[in-house]
Amino acid sequence: MALLAAPPSVPLDVPYVPTPPEVVTAMVKLAGVRSGDVVYDLGCGDGRIVIAAVQVRGVRGVCVDLDPERILDSRHNAETAGVADRIRFVQGDLFEVPIQGATVVMLYLLPQVNLRLRPRLLEELRPGTRIVSHMYDMDDWKPQRRQDVELPPYHFVLYRWVVPMRAERTRSGAPPGP
Repeated sequence: MALLAAPPSVPLDVPYVPTPPEVVTAMVKLAGVRSGDVVYDLGCGDGRIVIAAVQVRGVRGVCVDLDPERILDSRHNAETAGVADRIRFVQGDLFEVPIQGATVVMLYLLPQVNLRLRPRLLEELRPGTRIVSHMYDMDDWKPQRRQDVELPPYHFVLYRWVVPMRAERTRSGAPPGP
């Protein structure tokens, strides 16, 4: 008889689904992570994306997850990788945690969550901040780049946006909200 995992201690908007290592690498590359960046992963799961990003010299990261078990996993994985001192771990709601310090935001959320988050990304992030989403776009906000990652039999899609200057947000196809 299989043992069932305990339900999360809080209701979650998105289930935890680990991102394959090859997709993590592609996300970090697509974001153009470089020294001086602060990479936020909203809904970080086990922390693998931020852990990969902080492997780049001079990069710091922030793991945000509502589920305290995921934050424990992230912290443990970062300690195992020897990078925990470069990552801040925040157990909190991605709709409420301050994100203004990000230069890169990573997402692997559901489409409706991306759309709910989009106004916040456009209002609170500085122009030039890069956003990379695994699998799901942002409806009528067209990505700057789209990248396909093939891991037969699976096909993954990545999207990249850059937060535009405030005056250009409605002209650039980056609507202020859904």
